[in-house]
Amino acid sequence: MNEPSTEVLVYTVPQVARMLGINRNLGYELARQGQIPTIKLGRRLLCPKAAVDRWLGEAGQGLENGQD
Repeated sequence: MNEPSTEVLVYTVPQVARMLGINRNLGYELARQGQIPTIKLGRRLLCPKAAVDRWLGEAGQGLENGQD
């Protein structure tokens, strides 16, 4: 039988905040403003890994091209 994948598909806002080197409250504020990609699942606010990876990749490309 195939075992279910243990690959992480979503991050919590505090996890994304830690990855960015910012505090938890700022992470939630940026999520509320729509600057961090999120989905709401019940009462939980989650950040899809694919969306976060894409968002960070786009930000990195802007830096490579001399944009802020």
